[in-house]
Amino acid sequence: MIGETVTTTGQLFGTVLAVQANFYRVQLDPEDREKKSAHFPILLCTRRTRLKKIGQQVMVGDCVVVEEPDWAGGRGAIAEVLPRTGQLDRPAIANVNQIMLVFAVADPPLEPYQLSRFLVKAESTGWDVILCLNKSDLISAQEQQEISDRLLAWGYQPLFISVQNNLNIEEVVTHLSHKTTVIAGPSGVGKSSLINALIPDINLRVGEISGKLARGRHTTRHVELFELPDGGLLADTPGFNQPDLDYQPEELVHYFPEARKLLKVAHCRFSDCLHRDEPDCAVQGNWERYEHYVEFLDEAIARQTQLNQQADPESTLKLKTKGKGQSKYEPKLESKKYRRVARKTQLQALQDLYQDSEE
Repeated sequence: MIGETVTTTGQLFGTVLAVQANFYRVQLDPEDREKKSAHFPILLCTRRTRLKKIGQQVMVGDCVVVEEPDWAGGRGAIAEVLPRTGQLDRPAIANVNQIMLVFAVADPPLEPYQLSRFLVKAESTGWDVILCLNKSDLISAQEQQEISDRLLAWGYQPLFISVQNNLNIEEVVTHLSHKTTVIAGPSGVGKSSLINALIPDINLRVGEISGKLARGRHTTRHVELFELPDGGLLADTPGFNQPDLDYQPEELVHYFPEARKLLKVAHCRFSDCLHRDEPDCAVQGNWERYEHYVEFLDEAIARQTQLNQQADPESTLKLKTKGKGQSKYEPKLESKKYRRVARKTQLQALQDLYQDSEE
């Protein structure tokens, strides 16, 4: 019978590779693949209604339990999501081991501020950070050494590669082997070309470079995990130029390796020091990215202030009930400045004035 479903008593375990609408592409674990699904290592699954009722989200990278596999149709149902070791909300992905940032040293040129922003975002995840600098064949050995020395002062050992010339690609493979890695970076630096080199049959579309802006066009629109030939999973993320820095202001200093190094050998006078204007601060000093730190700190403080205002909407907003029982907050108006005096109040004032004139 076509589409016959074979129900197994044991559980199948797998990893969610992609989420598309209400379907999930799940790659079965190697043991289950060898024993039960040699011809269908990937199942297209739905989510059990029970998971939906309890609000259990299924993310790319989740380790899941699959039930009732239909081997003929390559389908199944996700019955359980195993505990996560960590997750990102943007992009939505779970159980990552490391982040690999890809930048170009030329065409487009390396921008220290943009690189610093990506590094801080990567550090905030708590995962290991690998920094790959592509198109290194376009710069001289001296320029490469200058960039290396600069980034070493930041606390990073960059890996210079060239996808075009197949330079140091094997070293990249070694870093990714048997790990789940998120690859990120701005558009136009060669991320898709690098993934094509790492996974030859993936056939990702490589974006063209906009000559006017010297930046890449957006080529990747969703998060998906790809299996590496030598083991491991690689997650591509949509290209973007300015990642959001969603952290607490007091956490920011720990996302700069050079600042962490300073705090290991000295202490600030105040325990709640933000390392900006406070006296006897151990972090304020002549390290290159301190200006970046101050700018990112101002951004974090502004974001925190906005969140606090949203958490207390009654301070500036009022709750107004609309039709069909729907409610929403609207800005409060200052009564004396904006609101017209009520007719009853006006009549009462005229009556009082008339009585005063009679007396």
